[in-house]
Amino acid sequence: MTRARPPAGRRSHRRVATAKGRKLSSTRWLERQLNDPYVAAAREKGYRSRAAWKLIELDGRFRLLGRGKRVVDLGAAPGGWTQVAVERVGGRGADEGGGRVVAVDLAEMAPVPGAHLLRLDIRDEGAVERVRTALGGPADLVLSDMAAPATGHKGTDQIRVMALCEAALDLAERVLAPGGAFVAKMLKGGAERDLLARLKRSFRAVRHAKPPASRADSAEVYLVATGFRAKKGV
Repeated sequence: MTRARPPAGRRSHRRVATAKGRKLSSTRWLERQLNDPYVAAAREKGYRSRAAWKLIELDGRFRLLGRGKRVVDLGAAPGGWTQVAVERVGGRGADEGGGRVVAVDLAEMAPVPGAHLLRLDIRDEGAVERVRTALGGPADLVLSDMAAPATGHKGTDQIRVMALCEAALDLAERVLAPGGAFVAKMLKGGAERDLLARLKRSFRAVRHAKPPASRADSAEVYLVATGFRAKKGV
């Protein structure tokens, strides 16, 4: 499979004039977007978000995706990761030799050709059964790029992201096939000792990764767990 390359090369820096009524923080955000090569590359490739490159880079390092695999994408909106997953598993269904991608989010999301969309809270009763039904079989990979709204308080934000990561792992342990993989976003400095211990019991290998597309000033880091040890009776 030919893998997309991350953006390269230098671009001329574009400055944004501070408009009347626009906050300085908004101006800085807009300027960063205009000068971000990943934003430009995502637009060029037709991806809905620059975050698509994070999954592309994680897959390039860990070989998570492949034709025919079943994938669950949690926190999928607006759909960048879902698009990449569909491309790489051949998401047109097993009847055509392809895989299956189930995209899950609380927010409404525009359809992604080749993916099955579920609008639900994975912590609700019956959510796991709905995901299982949509998959049509055990998952090979569960992805979670879920994030809670930032409060500006580091400790609170870390706790909220940790809770989402644990909820994603709860689901993963119930839908993954033996040997499957799990990827979830964390914030550096979070109280992750118990979570890591749990991951190490459930998977053969657990690693931290910060893909190049993750901004240097971002505290996000991804946990990548491979070789799922399925529990009997689950």
